[in-house]
Amino acid sequence: MKYIKYKTKDRTGYITLNRPEKRNALNAELVNELKTVFLKAEEDSEVKVIILRAAGKVFCAGADLEYMQNLQKNTFEENLADSKNLAELYRIIYTLNKVVIAQVEGHAIAGGAGLATVCDFVFSVPEAKYGYTEVAIGFVPAIVSFFLLRKIGETKAKELLLTGKLISAAKAKELNIFNFIESAKNIETAAYKFAQDIIKNASEDSLTLTKKLISDIQALDYAKAINFASEVNAMSRSTEDCKKGIAAFLNKEKISW
Repeated sequence: MKYIKYKTKDRTGYITLNRPEKRNALNAELVNELKTVFLKAEEDSEVKVIILRAAGKVFCAGADLEYMQNLQKNTFEENLADSKNLAELYRIIYTLNKVVIAQVEGHAIAGGAGLATVCDFVFSVPEAKYGYTEVAIGFVPAIVSFFLLRKIGETKAKELLLTGKLISAAKAKELNIFNFIESAKNIETAAYKFAQDIIKNASEDSLTLTKKLISDIQALDYAKAINFASEVNAMSRSTEDCKKGIAAFLNKEKISW
């Protein structure tokens, strides 16, 4: 791949944005490569958890503005297709049946903030700035708005989306966008250890079903949500992981996932 590096280690898939000379800015080719590699990692039997990171000093500066300028010559239909391409990437990450951790070691701006937002967990260095800055250039943070509203609620989402202001990593953690702040020296080890804890202590079937539950249940009314939760509960009982886990617990055996 031209803009993405992929490797596996200890059941962890590492996806690295590798366009540092452009601050890992998003264009159609990079978005397509990300979609391809996330789906590859999802099917990789050697991978249970995925870490998304970036080469260079910036995690992702958002859309490549030169690329965006060229898109302005396109028809509405062509721009809609390009927009749906990014939306599909966010959807893939958000609904992937494996846990995705963002390892943010530099600024995450606009579409870059979106990439981190849709991940299940976010580790950040304290120096990183974060923001949905689209309104500052006459653009709209349209696609990410859906995920941000789910994550932090309307009041705080409006504050970020309508002002376009940059915030610190500490503020992003306070708003529940980030999970953990780690120094540049420690972040790689911290993200790795966190991934390993999930890998060793959680059933893969359970992770998949729980992610689906969290993703789907929020759009349902009370009656449908309870029914859906009951179905997932019942479904989980028949998985091999559940049978294995309960048997190990009752037999006082240490289970290896």
